Parts: sequence; structure tokens; C-alpha cells
Amino acid sequence: MLIEDRYLDGTRLRLRRMTELEADDRPATGEPTYKLAQKIPAPDGSPGLITNLYLSKPEYDVLAEVPARVLRKIRLSIPPLGVDVFEGELQGVFIGEAEFESADEAEAFAPPAGSAAEVTRDIRFTGGRLMSTSRAELRSALADFGISLP
Repeated sequence: MLIEDRYLDGTRLRLRRMTELEADDRPATGEPTYKLAQKIPAPDGSPGLITNLYLSKPEYDVLAEVPARVLRKIRLSIPPLGVDVFEGELQGVFIGEAEFESADEAEAFAPPAGSAAEVTRDIRFTGGRLMSTSRAELRSALADFGISLP
């Protein structure tokens, strides 16, 4: 799935367009899905409260006129994770995300072998922060985990 996120300037709002991509086992579905989200992080840095509103294309088009910073990524489904493969300045960064029904489920989760770092509570790796991160800042953040980026 191709995801384009528009972080609306001066707000905690994210405008998203999601487009299914063709895969080996299925064709692309055609019409994108449009969402408006408000993300309020929890005090401990975890995801916190997220509210989503689904939009029509005309509603999306109106909101897309609001000044915003844009982040593009491909989301792959690799159960139990959704893996984001970033484009542009963030090329070379992959972030996996798992969703849980309870805190106990989250505590019991073991990251897959080969995972480089746990960044759930690190604000530097939220979409809202990543989309305004320079390549040099990204290299510095990843170096804190012993990861080098070309």
C-alpha cells in the first residue's frame, strides 16, 4: 500500500491518502482511501489517543490545500507487523509496527529476529517528527542505536 501523509502545519492533524498497490497474488483495487487523523501522544511518549475520520475525495481535496509537510511510504504486511518503507530523505529506513488489544499482549510481544531497535516511545521516530527530519538528523538518531545509514 502506498501511503502519503500530509501533516497539516500548526496542528496535530494528519491527512492520509492510502492506495493499494498491485501484488503478485492480487490486482490493485483502484480508488484510494482518505482519512483525517488527530494524534495526541501519551505523556510517556507512547502512541496515546488517535482519532480517525474517513473522508470523500472532495473532502480530501479541500483539506489537501492546507499547508503541510508530506511523508511518503510503502506499507507492507508481514504478520504480525506492518512494515513501513520510507521514500525521499528517509530512504533506507524501515519501521515495523504491531498493534495489540491489551497492554499484556504488548508486553508479551517479542520482536522478530534481526530487529535493530525498539523505538515505540522515542518521539524522533513518529511520523510527525520523521517527515521534518533531515538526513543528518536521522543518521544521528540511528547512531544512538548503533545503526548506520548510508
